[in-house]
Amino acid sequence: MEAKLNKKIEKKTGILSTLINVLVPILLALIIAIIPILIQNENPFKVYFYMIFGNFTSFDNIATLFHTMAPLILTGMAIGISFKAGLFNMGVESGVIVSGFVTAVLGYYLKSWPKGVLIPFLFLVGAICGIIVLIIPAILKAYLNVNEMVVTLLLNYAYIDILKYLTTYVDGIRDKQAGYIKTFTIGQNASLTGFLGSSFTLFFFIAILIFFILLFLIKRTKLGYRIDALGKNTCYSEAVGLNVKKSIIGIMLLSGAIAGIAGAGWLMSDKKSYALDFSGSPGLGWDGMVISLLGAHSPIGILISSLFYGILKAGVNYVSFNTIVPGQIILIIQGLLILFLSFKIFTNKSSIEYIRLKNFINKCELYFEKKKNKRQKIEVDKE
Repeated sequence: MEAKLNKKIEKKTGILSTLINVLVPILLALIIAIIPILIQNENPFKVYFYMIFGNFTSFDNIATLFHTMAPLILTGMAIGISFKAGLFNMGVESGVIVSGFVTAVLGYYLKSWPKGVLIPFLFLVGAICGIIVLIIPAILKAYLNVNEMVVTLLLNYAYIDILKYLTTYVDGIRDKQAGYIKTFTIGQNASLTGFLGSSFTLFFFIAILIFFILLFLIKRTKLGYRIDALGKNTCYSEAVGLNVKKSIIGIMLLSGAIAGIAGAGWLMSDKKSYALDFSGSPGLGWDGMVISLLGAHSPIGILISSLFYGILKAGVNYVSFNTIVPGQIILIIQGLLILFLSFKIFTNKSSIEYIRLKNFINKCELYFEKKKNKRQKIEVDKE
């Protein structure tokens, strides 16, 4: 009985500590973001009302929310599986933009292919692009223990400049008829069209399908064990017979493939051509990092965080339309979220704060248990 109660308390403490670690940064970010809103002489409650509830005022708005969520789910998972394994992979943004660029070029030149063949092919190419982007950092990390965060961060800038050059100067790639720097628009057969005239496309269902496949792999297969083992202790992983080098490469390449699918899907469902601002500001890869941090790198947490962040990101359009506050307010909130998420109240199970929370929950459980027993005793006496 006591062991069962201890297990119950431990579970509740874990859930509550995770919730506090996530909710406190969100509340702090939203509270501090009130300052620039007040500087604009606008009502913060009005701004947050449109940012949150504006997404649910019509079918088109809900469709836009789901459409916005699709790449966020994938980039969040791409970051999450890497970070959970202790691999600080900052190359998800590179995977997104490279796959988006290649998808744009192939989607234009292969536009005569049947739609049922071309779209799966472009998703496959996108995944391969994401893998290629991360193969060098993965090998360097696995065999030479080169810091993957430094390598992937530097490669981000290299890929941005390479794609900028290709899009700007290479004939056959740049659409010179357009008023800005971009590739040719993909053909109709390469485009994911919205349902009922909305922005809601098949890409959302593909993202959800990939999410559940990853959830199954993490929870029910050796992949989840490898991710946990690498994240906790590399030396221990080697001691129990895990091929650490192979696991590092496999996890990073899986992360790249997911990022590549996100880039390809976003190009086909939204942008239709590659421009220098394809990934937005600060970028889908960086959005994925915030989402993964908010979700504590767990699949379900990432899905919920994608919904929350999607609400904020899609909601800025309604804020800009209905108030005088510019849409860049989302960048302030994002920066504040990253800042506050770096400070965790409950760092681990041996921290003083965690032990105090556990003791508090234990006292609450004992109190309610006594109340329950007292109530039952009164009922028995009445009978």
